[in-house]
Amino acid sequence: MAKLKNFSNFDVKITQMEIYYTIKDLQNALNKYSSQKQSIGFVPTMGALHEGHLSLIRCSKQRDDIIVVSIFVNPTQFNDPKDLERYPRMLDEDIRKLQTVDCDILFAPSEQEMYPEPDTRVFDFGYLDKVYEGKYRPGHFNGVAQIVSKLFDIVKPNRAYFGQKDYQQLLIVKELVRKYMPNSGIEIISCPIIREADGLAMSSRNMLLDPQQRKSAAKISQVLFKAKEMAKAKSPHQIKQMAIEALNADKYLRVEYFDIVDAQTLKPIEDFEQAKKIIAITAVYCGNVRLIDNLFLKE
Repeated sequence: MAKLKNFSNFDVKITQMEIYYTIKDLQNALNKYSSQKQSIGFVPTMGALHEGHLSLIRCSKQRDDIIVVSIFVNPTQFNDPKDLERYPRMLDEDIRKLQTVDCDILFAPSEQEMYPEPDTRVFDFGYLDKVYEGKYRPGHFNGVAQIVSKLFDIVKPNRAYFGQKDYQQLLIVKELVRKYMPNSGIEIISCPIIREADGLAMSSRNMLLDPQQRKSAAKISQVLFKAKEMAKAKSPHQIKQMAIEALNADKYLRVEYFDIVDAQTLKPIEDFEQAKKIIAITAVYCGNVRLIDNLFLKE
């Protein structure tokens, strides 16, 4: 049963998770809480929920009175139609999982609800959206900015929670709020990567892996943690070379990129003294499934 903090001060009570499919119905519900100064935490997702998503909700519950989760597989951020088609969709199972963590409100709109007409807005994030995910997935971050800005305008949260696994996306969302929504007052909260027992970063795409691919996928995090150890004595160039060779040595894996960058700018570094925070980022194909991961080498 979902509970609100400081409950006795308010007339509105939630006894079970509320589910809304239209913007109008969701906003009518949220108006009740915002008018009574309830703080709203927001976790936008594309569904196929796992422990990583649930950890964001738990993080929100520590800070906010009302937790809103959205589930919407956003077509504008997929540059590969086949990737969009095979993205897992399991709303009934997602609802069950949300109920186990006392989510207050679920927003599960249709594509027509979110895009009654084409969204032609073009966002520019400078260097941030031109490299790595931006380079290999053209248009991806513009689609992310479209849907996140729409959802922020609809929900009007006090805080929004994003996982560190999509690190470049996290930087893009922060820049979205800074550059395009400066008066929104939304605080973007970064939450740690949640990993499987063998180290693989939790992802909705993991369920697309067959057993042998799943075993090989664990090597991605193993190489990242080895990179962190090597950072004590080796150069970024040496670490990068090790990582790419180690991953490509597995017949099920193919590195798209592996780099060591300034955690604030995503610009590659040649020396560990170049930046205060340094992160290793990678995208690796495991069979036909594209997986991303990252690890701070210096914080």
